[in-house]
Amino acid sequence: MSQETFVYVVYIASTPQKIWDALVRGELTRQYWGHENVSDWKRGSRWKHVTADAKRTVRIEGEVLEADPPRRLAMTWEDPEAGGKAKRTRVTMTLEPVKDMVRLTVRHDELPPGSDMLRKISEGWPRVLSSLKSFLETGRPLDTWA
Repeated sequence: MSQETFVYVVYIASTPQKIWDALVRGELTRQYWGHENVSDWKRGSRWKHVTADAKRTVRIEGEVLEADPPRRLAMTWEDPEAGGKAKRTRVTMTLEPVKDMVRLTVRHDELPPGSDMLRKISEGWPRVLSSLKSFLETGRPLDTWA
């Protein structure tokens, strides 16, 4: 069975290090994503995407496949609520300086065609990355979840 790939590219007026920090530091992801990314971000380590409330519900989790700060981060992406029914997918984030900005490319692949995960991330990544861009450029994230 063939797999789907979702790619989203955004240009952000920032530095690779500031974008990297915003992707991996929970206190920053909470501000523009509404969740915290938690890990030591070393190859082979587990990572979790948890709600920023008292419940600390794990929404997404996976394994860090590659971490090359501040250039490249790759990880598996699994929905723990799917109970093993959803296939593990992969996310690769690449940060490339371009003049006075950074091109952030998010490639989410190994997606089953027509899957619920493909539907969710096709809306979710553009929202999250738009909020990240706004947060880093203006200090104000977007209210993308209303």
